[in-house]
Amino acid sequence: MEKIRILCYGDSNTWGYISGSDHQRYNVNERWTGILSELLRDNFVVIEEGLNSRTLISFDRRVGKEGKNGYEYLIPCLDSHDPLDLVILMLGTNELKYVYNKSAEQIGSILEKYFVKTILNRKSQISDKYPKLLVVAPPVINESTDYCKNGDKYLMATQKSKDLNVIYKKIAQEYNCYFLDNHLLEVGIDGVHLTKGSHKLLAELLNNMIKDIYN
Repeated sequence: MEKIRILCYGDSNTWGYISGSDHQRYNVNERWTGILSELLRDNFVVIEEGLNSRTLISFDRRVGKEGKNGYEYLIPCLDSHDPLDLVILMLGTNELKYVYNKSAEQIGSILEKYFVKTILNRKSQISDKYPKLLVVAPPVINESTDYCKNGDKYLMATQKSKDLNVIYKKIAQEYNCYFLDNHLLEVGIDGVHLTKGSHKLLAELLNNMIKDIYN
């Protein structure tokens, strides 16, 4: 029996950034991708593709932050991990940064045009398979933290991140994708990155959904 291959494409919350740290990462058995792999067991392969500061289409102009445009790497990533049965997509947090000046509706449109359509229509190079897509709404940002207020990094992002929950769900329904909302996901001290408990919870929620899909 061939294993079901799952690509987890996201930003620092997929990479496992520890909230409030200086670029420290949760261990593999603490971040949601690693926990999910353990829960799914032998019939599945979980592929981690998290990148700190990954956006949807915006370019991070800071020194040392090259390569953060998520769309530019999407097709090479899909092809390098071919064949794929399912893509779990959790992006949008970094696009909410004040410097990028995007509304929640604009972010939703970008997700739909550049990611949802691309993933669903990227046929495997070695079979007739197209990947399924599970969209996860990124966690709600707490813009009142010192981390978020520094340089107005996430000014007005709290409401926008709440709005993404509704917008992403509508897009997922329109394209017959799976969807997981963010209402149970909690961020830590910096107001952006998932707590250890939320990594565990996210893995458990995804595990239940994936087993329903493939049972």
